[in-house]
Amino acid sequence: MITPRSTFLPIATAVFGPEEKQEMIETLDSGWITLGPRTKKFEEELATYIGAKYTIALNSASAALHLAMLAIGIGPGDEVITTPFTFAATANAILHCGGKPVFVDIDPQTFNIDASLVESAITPKTKAILPVHYAGQAVDLDTLSAITKKHNLYLIEDAAHAIGSTYKGKKIGTIGDLTCFSFHPVKNMTTGDGGAITTDNQELAEKIMVLRVNGMDKESWKRNTSTGSWDYAIVAEGFKYHMNDISAALGIHQLRKLDRFLQVRKDVAAAYDKAFAKIPEVTIPYRSNSLEHAFNIYAILLDTSKLTTSRNDVINKLKEYNVGSIVYYRPLHLQPFFQESLGVKEGDFPNTEFVFERLICLPMYHGMTPEDAKYVVDVLQEIIASNKK
Repeated sequence: MITPRSTFLPIATAVFGPEEKQEMIETLDSGWITLGPRTKKFEEELATYIGAKYTIALNSASAALHLAMLAIGIGPGDEVITTPFTFAATANAILHCGGKPVFVDIDPQTFNIDASLVESAITPKTKAILPVHYAGQAVDLDTLSAITKKHNLYLIEDAAHAIGSTYKGKKIGTIGDLTCFSFHPVKNMTTGDGGAITTDNQELAEKIMVLRVNGMDKESWKRNTSTGSWDYAIVAEGFKYHMNDISAALGIHQLRKLDRFLQVRKDVAAAYDKAFAKIPEVTIPYRSNSLEHAFNIYAILLDTSKLTTSRNDVINKLKEYNVGSIVYYRPLHLQPFFQESLGVKEGDFPNTEFVFERLICLPMYHGMTPEDAKYVVDVLQEIIASNKK
């Protein structure tokens, strides 16, 4: 019998060092804490890391998704194909513009949208495809890119989980028309909160840069310098979606540590894989040899048909041992709002429901130690062993 640890092991948490703290102090001392030079520096370093021509830093991934939809002209009557196995922000971004999310079922192996089903969902109203790189594993971008080119559609990537992921040697953020990232505290790096869009399309980048500052043709920090002019013009209906220099101060150093953070996650995932591969009731995350998984989430499937307990009971038992776990996500077609607004219902996407009913996301963050990972493994093994049929 394992003795519960004295402190709670969360599903994820942010990790900061002295570099972030010093940069934060220097930012406060500078007197410039809103959109300014540190945001610009963060954007430049992020563009270099990813290999994108343009990077626009924002206050959330939700803002990134919304501006991406606006930039490509999504409006009333337009359809955007996406996955039901995602957070509400993915579909909400489409709805905010008056468009309609069209859900396509997932691949039960990768948990990503099933690219082989996408083309059959295209109608004359379809304007874009919005896949999600679930957990940090890239979706089948070859197939989706071919479909978008064939049908003259936009490919917008929801890469909230995927900073640092690669697809066949290319960094996520360099393939689609626009790629949206999240820097929420549970992601692979954080700016406290925040997001970004990357693109190689100058026209789309310029639209987004105007939209993020309430439609102004000049950002405030560029006007408020010895060489700038106070004057400006409002050229679009915009939003206050820009990142600020406090967030960017964190992001600059988090980004510089990102590859180290990713290695810790890969090490934890490898330890989990090795142990859980020996447990027939557990299916470990699939990964392709041609992709680099960023492991923002470590999601297993639990075969409860072999157990005397339910998935939710296992989550509660883990909590008794001070181990956090969660289910990312309750599918959107099972949520009341989307059922009412889109007419979707239980049974529409069987692969999504199959995964959802068995899914458990285990602790995964770059502050974890090998001892932490071993404790999670030992606890889950004990719970399964004591609840076998």
